[in-house]
Amino acid sequence: MKTVQISLNSIDKVKSFVNDVTKFESDFDLVSGRYVIDAKSIMGIFSLDLSKPIDLNIHSENTDEILEVLKPYIVG
Repeated sequence: MKTVQISLNSIDKVKSFVNDVTKFESDFDLVSGRYVIDAKSIMGIFSLDLSKPIDLNIHSENTDEILEVLKPYIVG
């Protein structure tokens, strides 16, 4: 598992993020405080506080390709 911080501070960013992660078979969790949301659930993402960066847990062995696709959302 790999964890990165991402920023989803607009509706368009959330839509394109969900489209990008659903291309992969792997599981993705968004962690905000004590909430853990399936990153492929657009409704779940909108239930989080999107004003600050969120932790994304990537449950995959091969994260290089995934990180390349998610680069526009990664903070830092």
